[in-house]
Amino acid sequence: MTQTTSRPSDRLALVLTLAITLLFAPLSVFADEQSKRLELGSRRELFVDRYLIDKMSGTHLKLHQPQLAEPMTEPANNMEYGTVIKDGNLFRLYTREARGAKFDGDSSEVTRYCESQDCVHWTRPKLGLHVIDGTKDNNVILHEKSVCHNFSPFLDSRPGVPASERFKALAGTIHRNPGGGLIAFASGDGIHWRKLSDKPVMTKGAFDSQNVAFWSATEGKYVAYVRTFTAGVSTATEWRLDGLRSVSRATSEDFLHWTEPVPLNPNFTGEHLYTTLTHPYFRAPHIYVALPTRFHPERGESTDIMFMTARGDQPFDRTFREAFIRPGLDPNRWGNRSNYAALNVVPTGPNEMSIYTTPYRRFTLRTDGFASVHAGADAGELLTKPFVFAGDELSLNYSTSAGGSVKLEIQDELGKAIPGYALADHQAMVGDSIDQTVVWNKKTDVARLAGKTIRLRFVLQEADIFAFQFIRKGT
Repeated sequence: MTQTTSRPSDRLALVLTLAITLLFAPLSVFADEQSKRLELGSRRELFVDRYLIDKMSGTHLKLHQPQLAEPMTEPANNMEYGTVIKDGNLFRLYTREARGAKFDGDSSEVTRYCESQDCVHWTRPKLGLHVIDGTKDNNVILHEKSVCHNFSPFLDSRPGVPASERFKALAGTIHRNPGGGLIAFASGDGIHWRKLSDKPVMTKGAFDSQNVAFWSATEGKYVAYVRTFTAGVSTATEWRLDGLRSVSRATSEDFLHWTEPVPLNPNFTGEHLYTTLTHPYFRAPHIYVALPTRFHPERGESTDIMFMTARGDQPFDRTFREAFIRPGLDPNRWGNRSNYAALNVVPTGPNEMSIYTTPYRRFTLRTDGFASVHAGADAGELLTKPFVFAGDELSLNYSTSAGGSVKLEIQDELGKAIPGYALADHQAMVGDSIDQTVVWNKKTDVARLAGKTIRLRFVLQEADIFAFQFIRKGT
């Protein structure tokens, strides 16, 4: 047997390789950890998904059910594919009226406009824009084949947007409408609308329900979520009804030239999602909230309303699989088209936000209160992923029982409590608040930790944590 002996040069090369590896290994590990940390800045973060969560023990994510508000005493028109926009102190409502339409986009359909100062008492202004049933004494803002079926406007928040285009909308159908598709509209006052182009700006999609768009400050572009089917994309010459009702996504730099819709298909097995109503949440616009209707054709075409979220161009998050709004005790809510949410969750009070649904109902939630990290009678914990923030103080949206509490510790990236911010330093929080400043040793300042990688460790009992935000003092 021949024995091989390594040469001195080979041994030296091996030693150098090992030395270099050991020398730079910490740097590579550090770089890897840096790439994993989240950059929160001073954004408000909601516990609507697991984006922030590293570990949970004795806690879980809980979906909160909206509560039905008292009937509105001066109702607007019934909301068929409705949109509610809060414009300063004014609430604007847009809705379709079918008026005996035989098919989607029939010429009989109109778009009506209502408004309110308090989100409860609504008026139907007599606008005098269109002759309907022999008179202009009505609140109709559009009367045109195809586009009135699903006209869904939004308040354009793009920096520098012209005053004459403060409002925009997409609307249109392709079924029984050769050459059809989504038309782009604009308006300066939300009442008088004009087409931005005579030709459709998007032609690939089913479009046979509400198609929504908005300006995304996070992405720096316009985003649209449109109706499609999981089996494929419809066109004006190929109308497809196979597959599950679903959604696709497109983007645009100028609202006129759109990318081809990309199927998202967030459906669970056998699940029809009739429309998504995706929009930026008003307190955290980097989080898109979606309230799709789940359609059950095998159960008498009954419907309920779901809750989903998305972060920028990422897929929809389906953390919560159960219904968000159930049909309820009213037998009339157990049929088709009985449970459609209007586009937009809107603030309707200092501690309250509202969701409007068909035919004309209002549901309320606490502000930020879609979901929470929840602990029951037994104490539990939550540890966030490592992140970097900007700000001077930490504000918490939380709720406890009279016997419950929330304790909070700030840790470094290695999981060690930072002196002055340990659990023992924290003043236990007992109560209920939308924006409560966190205190350690009678101090609220966390500015010296800004820009550093940290974690938050929550210890809670009979409590819910809905959101948190690092803020500048006095804001």
